[in-house]
Amino acid sequence: MTTRILTGITTSGTPHLGNYAGAIRPAIVASRQSGADSFYFLADYHALIKCDDPLRIQRSRLEIAATWLAAGLDVNRVTFYRQSDIPEIPELTWLLTCVAAKGLLNRAHAYKASVDKNVEAGEDPDAGITMGLYSYPVLMAADILMFNAHKVPVGRDQIQHVEMARDIGQRFNHLFGKGKEFFVMPEALIEESVATLPGLDGRKMSKSYDNTIPLFSSPKDMKEAISRIVTDSRAPGEAKDPDNSHLFTLYQAFATPEQGAEFRSELLQGLGWGEAKQRLFQLLEGELSEARERYHGFMERPADLEDILLAGAEKARSVATPFLGELREAVGLRSFRSVVQSADSGKKKAVKGARFVSFREDDGSFRFRLLAADGEQLLLSRNFADGKTAGAVSKQLQQGGELDLRSEDDRFSVWLEGACVADSPLFSDSVARDAAIENLKTALTPQ
Repeated sequence: MTTRILTGITTSGTPHLGNYAGAIRPAIVASRQSGADSFYFLADYHALIKCDDPLRIQRSRLEIAATWLAAGLDVNRVTFYRQSDIPEIPELTWLLTCVAAKGLLNRAHAYKASVDKNVEAGEDPDAGITMGLYSYPVLMAADILMFNAHKVPVGRDQIQHVEMARDIGQRFNHLFGKGKEFFVMPEALIEESVATLPGLDGRKMSKSYDNTIPLFSSPKDMKEAISRIVTDSRAPGEAKDPDNSHLFTLYQAFATPEQGAEFRSELLQGLGWGEAKQRLFQLLEGELSEARERYHGFMERPADLEDILLAGAEKARSVATPFLGELREAVGLRSFRSVVQSADSGKKKAVKGARFVSFREDDGSFRFRLLAADGEQLLLSRNFADGKTAGAVSKQLQQGGELDLRSEDDRFSVWLEGACVADSPLFSDSVARDAAIENLKTALTPQ
């Protein structure tokens, strides 16, 4: 069975060691596993919740895109995109908002922390709290549920949001599924040893606290940042306590088990903090120096990054667009040409049979959909350079004949003359997929 993995990083600052160890590195490792279908994105809508500086957000988007690629993300194996390039995500956010319980959102850690801070300061509990901050978990749920991710690599502080995505998805399935599970239930994936890294002051490494160690800073700047890590006052020769040392926690996150055990032993034997910080610097420099060079190469070619992300968005939307069509249908946002319900008799009346609908994408390419009589999307074509070619393909399908259908996991595709011309939506299981194949054959049988 293919496992779909999804994660993202908020684009509100420069990537730091905590981002790399807690999210980027484990995500890239997971993407290389056999049977993994990985979706990784720049969470730039989320950034708007925390940051109102457009230049900072734009710079961060560039830096984080370059970081993922420099760290070894293979865009040919994964789907890599910007959140803001997928318009289906904010639409799904609204559908989920309409079923999310306010009581559930009241319990979100970020919202509660902001309220507590206001109360301690003697201010109105909701002072300065935007709806973006309050409904942040719903947007995150849409990120996850749009692509039916099975595993979501997150820091320990984000586990609650994955659990909330499960709650919201279950509620939608219950209200609108009618026996069909639109959303799979995601699970948080934690790498225990690096779930949350401490910053220079011992608190969680975070752009919000300004206590980070930038990931691809120069060796000089990294060494200077490491020198500012807070330690206790024990002198060289005095035994140190590794279990309560932020410096040791950072070292352990990047070391092999053998290196970590040796470093721990040396601290217990009285290794000085100055020498310990030098050891941490050498360890990080050994792991990051080559990736740093690749990073600066990408930063000098932003147009290449743009092309990579737009290609990733097209790949992501090939999943999101038909799936959102199913969800719109489920909640009642249906075409007036589809099956209508008579308020008086309770009988359904089929207005039209299956039909092809052609349209043009923003990039100028042409595509078509095949819709069943009830408005359900049976097929979404690939992109064609001109309308004539798209029309010729749809006409060829309408003529009937033997179909070259190829199934893969919980979806299928249609091929003509050795080329894939259209894809089905993603189905909940192989049974639903096979039923859709029969519906397609029926729809394309000349009457």
